[in-house]
Amino acid sequence: MSRPVPYEADARSSIEVWERLPRLARLRFSATPGPRSQTGWAGTGEARIDTSRDPDGVRLHENGLFTPSVAGSPVAFRNVYRWSRHGDRLSLWHERFGRDAAVWLFDLVATGRDRLETVEPHHCGQDRYDARLTLTAEGFDLRWSITGPRKDETLAYRYAR
Repeated sequence: MSRPVPYEADARSSIEVWERLPRLARLRFSATPGPRSQTGWAGTGEARIDTSRDPDGVRLHENGLFTPSVAGSPVAFRNVYRWSRHGDRLSLWHERFGRDAAVWLFDLVATGRDRLETVEPHHCGQDRYDARLTLTAEGFDLRWSITGPRKDETLAYRYAR
């Protein structure tokens, strides 16, 4: 993904996402490997979302099942993502190792009427994580692009009420 150009009209998109976060209740996603993927990570997932709010932001507690595309049984997963708001930016943190060891992923800014994009990609080793968020009638879609020497994956998340 190229670097986003901030949407000059207003911060309506980021405000709308911020207001929707506490009302989210479910997640569906798909993981699709690209031609350069060495991981072959593919499948679909569904999760229930419980939200909590405190001075740090809004937390999405995801609990669900991932079903690999290849033969295999569904695998339980759990994630906690913290969203925080700073002016016209929304920051996303992954609390996989707890609140005090949160990993900052990226900031998102409005780049269109119903769209936000990463300001700068998140780097994890040699892997690069970019994201684009698009508002939908029920919540929003968050599309991740992960590229690197071993990775070429697209994750398509759909968050809804």
